[in-house]
Amino acid sequence: MNRSARRLGHWLFAVSSLLASGGASQQRPAREPAGPSALQIPIQRERLENGLRLVLSPDHSVPTVAIALYYDVGARVEPQGETGFAHLFEHLMFEGTEGLPKGEFDRLLSRVGADSNATTSEDRTNYFEQLPAHALELGLWLEADRMRALAITPEAFENQRLTVMEERRQSYENRPYMRSFLRRDEVFYDGYFPYSHSTIGDVRDLEMPGIAPTDQIARVRAFHTRFYAPDNAVLAIAGDFEPAEALAMVRRYFGDIQTRRGQPWEDPGYQPPVGERTESMVDPHAEAPGFHIAWHIPPRRTPDHYPLEVLATVLGGGQSSRFYRTLVHDRELLSEVSVDTEDRRGPDLLAVWAICSQGHTPVEVRQALDAIVTDVVARGITARELEKAKNNIRAAFVFGLQRPLERAEFLGMSELYDNDPSVVNTELARYEAVTLADVRRVAAQYLLPTNRIVLEVTPPSASDRNQGASE
Repeated sequence: MNRSARRLGHWLFAVSSLLASGGASQQRPAREPAGPSALQIPIQRERLENGLRLVLSPDHSVPTVAIALYYDVGARVEPQGETGFAHLFEHLMFEGTEGLPKGEFDRLLSRVGADSNATTSEDRTNYFEQLPAHALELGLWLEADRMRALAITPEAFENQRLTVMEERRQSYENRPYMRSFLRRDEVFYDGYFPYSHSTIGDVRDLEMPGIAPTDQIARVRAFHTRFYAPDNAVLAIAGDFEPAEALAMVRRYFGDIQTRRGQPWEDPGYQPPVGERTESMVDPHAEAPGFHIAWHIPPRRTPDHYPLEVLATVLGGGQSSRFYRTLVHDRELLSEVSVDTEDRRGPDLLAVWAICSQGHTPVEVRQALDAIVTDVVARGITARELEKAKNNIRAAFVFGLQRPLERAEFLGMSELYDNDPSVVNTELARYEAVTLADVRRVAAQYLLPTNRIVLEVTPPSASDRNQGASE
């Protein structure tokens, strides 16, 4: 455990001192985090004999506790023909176990005033609970039960397969612009299967046409056996608990679960294409034209990623950002614009999404947007923009960690991705160390037309709309 931290009050004092001081010197390079910006969040790491990794972070300021269980399974590890399986299991894990019928998981948590949920991304699946402190043991027992003895029945599989397919229709097929985000990744990661397919999966892979029902179930069970095992998981606990007691509970409930993982996943490797790629698509639900621009950038937590995140905040982080102020507020070329990094474990992207205002075209708007990018490449950003971006990042990072769930999620993800949850105490310093020169350098290196894709999204023509209405 980090000996310099014992209670939330200690690290809140460090945080308040940081906020008052304004952080580390701008002259430090991004790869050398400054000491004064370090937080002091307590961390204890353990590993059970079956491979389960455990991260504990006590905080006795409020009588609540959070559990975050991360499995190293997401879209990137799904074999071809099994896209969407990780997301399918996000649903199946709530369908009951050999000892608990469907619905009992949620009912038991509800009785003690707790709640739970799960999320799936390209890089992982996360199951979590927020509980009163006295209910920690219940949450751990429930998570261990479904890791050990999930009931993958034909009825549960069919029910949740249909649910996921309906979710895809509602969230993507029938919502304006959403299909373009799926297409963006297909174009951007062309030839790199781990990220070119969507987390929600392909409908045909979920339907499994031509495969007998018993073989469908066998395929799903094999996926579970490979990935949902203690040696492929990280368990993080944050909040009001005693580490020795929590560790004893984890050993009691998880310690005898068998190691089941098969052949480790191997990254097929990725080389970004050279040269700008442009495509267009018609969105039948779109009312106005829009477009995506995405630049190839390095993975999360690499040295250049920190100034790129600062740059994304300056360009598109809120109403004072350059894109919003110029293109939405002043010139009224856009009705909506956002800029984000996806923060992926593998090759990442800095992505712009924009919807044009009435009477303006994507070509016209992109010319104005490119002029802003060209200016940043040539002259960088201002000291005031850098300060505001750091303030935004600092506030989101620090105050998010005050909540047990967000802290547990950060620690669990850092253990899974980086094998080092202690980065929680140094990560902020890496952002504080970003300089004006760093931002200008990465802008000139990555925000090039030859390093991006452009996907234009257009509404259907009037004749197409009329034809669709008559069908």
